[in-house]
Amino acid sequence: MQRPATQSYPVVLQVLPALGGGGVERGTAEMCQAIAKAGGTPLVASSGGILTSLVERSGGRNLILPVASKNPWRIWRNAARLEEVIRDERVDLVHARSRAPAWSAYWATRRGQVPFVTTYHGAYNENLPWKREYNAVMASGDLVIAISRFIARRIERLHKTPPERIRIIHRGVDPAMFDPDTVSPDRLMKLARAWRLDEGQPVVMLPGRLTRWKGQLVLIDALARMANRDVCVVLVGDAQGRSKFERELTDLAERRNVGGRVRMVGHCDDMPAAMKLATVVVNASTDPEAFGRVVIEAQSMACPVIATDHGGAVETVEHNVTGWRVAPGNAEELAEALDFVLSLSDAQRAAMGQAARASVIANYTVRRMQEATIAVYRELLA
Repeated sequence: MQRPATQSYPVVLQVLPALGGGGVERGTAEMCQAIAKAGGTPLVASSGGILTSLVERSGGRNLILPVASKNPWRIWRNAARLEEVIRDERVDLVHARSRAPAWSAYWATRRGQVPFVTTYHGAYNENLPWKREYNAVMASGDLVIAISRFIARRIERLHKTPPERIRIIHRGVDPAMFDPDTVSPDRLMKLARAWRLDEGQPVVMLPGRLTRWKGQLVLIDALARMANRDVCVVLVGDAQGRSKFERELTDLAERRNVGGRVRMVGHCDDMPAAMKLATVVVNASTDPEAFGRVVIEAQSMACPVIATDHGGAVETVEHNVTGWRVAPGNAEELAEALDFVLSLSDAQRAAMGQAARASVIANYTVRRMQEATIAVYRELLA
């Protein structure tokens, strides 16, 4: 049955390559929850993955399509498939979150004549002549969501997108999940034992997949330069098949005589507990982060944060107020900052952590992100 023109329960289709364990995927599930709560019908088109069940628990329905492919023929075929979905499911609005599926969604929405929203999630590189054109689809939405002011400026500069088509919506964290008061001692002890951490030893933590631009090499170099020699560095994140880089990290730690103080612990399912274990969390990315969700997760846990002074961290870390910022790629400056933070009293670090958590609750929650995105949908559907 065709829905009446006055139907107030829109069908929103989100499109992304796969439902792995990253921030984009979790944001997709969070928006399913918000769409359902607002009375809408959330659909997600992807090639599947470990978070398909989270989408379903959040009120969404999964449509499994091969939209992860970057093959031009496959992208074109996926456009036809998405056009069928738009027609058969009576989709009112499509929200694309990644480039290859965004191209398919763009053509499908133009033919299906439904509103098209994109979220520009990354500071995409342009290391090949055609990459700017490929990236441009993320700035082609009827409205374009930028996840930071840094990204909004980038969209305007690179793609000449008019500011009136851009909506800045920062990513968010759930302060009830990332709450230091809710992490039990048992959860802390479980991780500390698994990671072979000595009781009372300061822990410097860098959460992020093991890849060169995330700055793990810079942090190991900084560890070797620190005056404080009683520090353990914990690298939390998967190598995702980058065994060569993993060996490079191990070799650097051994050459700098800090191998016994570096732990590469892989994926962690309990990041709130991990961050409560940390004395300080480091974001050492050498390339600018589009936003940097790890930063606000640590801040929500009232954990002191040191971040590189570029990208989204400039917006989330107010220097000497909610954390500290250092020059990207500068191991000496990072070492000095770490020594300084570790020289503070527990009370001083706690005060900084509380200021950071207050900033997150005021500005960077999942709820704020959900409400602002629903407002974008309503703006177009009006």
